[in-house]
Amino acid sequence: MTRRPALAPRRLAASLGGWLPPRGTRIGLLGGSFNPAHEAHLQIARDALKRLGLDEVWWLVSPQNPLKPAQGMAELDRRIAAAREVASREPRIRVSGLESLLDTVYSAQTLRRLLSLLPERRFVWLMGADNLLQIDRWQDWTQIFHLVPVAVFDRPPYSVKALSSKAARRFSTGRLAEGKARSLVKTPPPAWVFIHGRKNPLSATGIRAMRPDWSAEDR
Repeated sequence: MTRRPALAPRRLAASLGGWLPPRGTRIGLLGGSFNPAHEAHLQIARDALKRLGLDEVWWLVSPQNPLKPAQGMAELDRRIAAAREVASREPRIRVSGLESLLDTVYSAQTLRRLLSLLPERRFVWLMGADNLLQIDRWQDWTQIFHLVPVAVFDRPPYSVKALSSKAARRFSTGRLAEGKARSLVKTPPPAWVFIHGRKNPLSATGIRAMRPDWSAEDR
C-alpha cells in the first residue's frame, strides 16, 4: 500500500481558513459539488448547527464527484468562491477545497484522513435525504456510517423513499429519535438521525437550468 505523504498542519489550517479547530470541537461535514452553492445548503448548515448543537459546519467542495459528469461542472475555484459568498451570512460555516489538498476522491477516504489528521474532534456527516436514497452507490458507503455519526436532512420529494432506502434499512437499529438529535455527536457510530424541517425545493440542477452561463468558461 502506498503511504500518503505527511500533511503539514499549516497547510491543513490554510485550507480551512487559517486555523485548526481546537480539540473537542463539534463539526458537521457537508460534502458536495456545490455547482453552485445555494440557499438549501445554507439551510442544512443552519439546521445542523441548531438541531445538532454543533460548533461549526464545513462545506467540502469536491474537485469532481465521481458519480457526476465533468461536463457542466464549473472550475473548483469558482465553486469555492461562490460557496463562500453564500456562506458569508453564517460565520460558523467554513468553505474548503480540502479534498483537493488531501487528494481524496471518495467521502469515506476523506473521513479516514480527517479522523487521522484531526483526532479528538467530533465529526458528523451531513447530507440531504436525496443522498440517503442513493448512498449505497458510493464507494465504501457502509464505512461512512461506521466512521462517524450521520445526520440526514429532509428534502422534497425524497423523504418517504429515503427512509425506506437500502441504507436506512441496513442501519435501522442505529437510528436515533429526532428528539435526541443533540446527542448524535456523542453517540458512537453507527448512529444516524433524520431531521425534519422546512423543505427547501432549491437544487443546483435547477439553478444551472436558469443560469446557463454558470459552468461556461470565463471569457
